[in-house]
Amino acid sequence: MPVTLVSGGVRSGKSRHAEALLRPRDEVTYLACARVADAEFAARVAHHRATRPASWTTLESLDVVAAVGMPGGPLLLECLGTWLTGLVDEADLWADLGAAATLVADRSRTLVAALIATDREVVIVTNEVGWSLVPLTPAGRFFQDELGRLNAAVAAIAERVHLVVAGRVLDLSGAPRVDG
Repeated sequence: MPVTLVSGGVRSGKSRHAEALLRPRDEVTYLACARVADAEFAARVAHHRATRPASWTTLESLDVVAAVGMPGGPLLLECLGTWLTGLVDEADLWADLGAAATLVADRSRTLVAALIATDREVVIVTNEVGWSLVPLTPAGRFFQDELGRLNAAVAAIAERVHLVVAGRVLDLSGAPRVDG
């Protein structure tokens, strides 16, 4: 399973690094999982789109499992945090965090199984959470906890794990793992 997880904080360079890993490749599918909600975010998406090679195909979808299971060249998934948010948004479960946790756990297990089964090279971008302020709301703490769990589950099956901090890449692939 050729999976690489690229994690880091906001504006750390994680997306640029993930794209650089696949830049020499022509037939890359860029899977954008974000829902554009406002003009500022639309500008961010447009900037990302403009920096990618013209030969890459962009797919905008929350159906990550289907994309991972499709035959084809490399897949760049951007990002697990926006995917998780999109799942809970789509199910309208921010007011029912117990049901949201069940949904996220189920979809996370399905995603991990798809990643294990795929023959595609997959590079996944995610946000490293929990290095800043403690969220003030139950929904914020839920997001932080669930994304942390999802990141750990994907890292456990990934061939390579890179952490990007302040524009520097740390290869954690050979680092000891936390059990359980």
